[in-house]
Amino acid sequence: MTQRMGFCIGLKPEHIAEYKRLHAAVWPDILRQISASHIRNYTIFLREPENILFGYWEYEGEDFASDMAAMAADPMTQKWWDICMPCQAPLASRGPDEWWARLEEVFHLD
Repeated sequence: MTQRMGFCIGLKPEHIAEYKRLHAAVWPDILRQISASHIRNYTIFLREPENILFGYWEYEGEDFASDMAAMAADPMTQKWWDICMPCQAPLASRGPDEWWARLEEVFHLD
């Protein structure tokens, strides 16, 4: 069963160009890990001048927690996050175990 998931986070203004550059050429190992984690249709949008990132993906696996743990344990993903995370500004209202704040789906049309 496909689960649609949306997330948001702030983006530090001084890192916008770097973040765009990074995501224009995502490392192949990262793309492989995302796919291996059963994530499809992954998209990140940026809203300026508020500098809010909105991420959307569809999860098609059977054990989300396990797939996310495998992604977090991947050495290349850790290196990617080490570069990307300093660019981001987590929302104060995010959950205690969240970096990107998860959004509630309130409407969908296929």
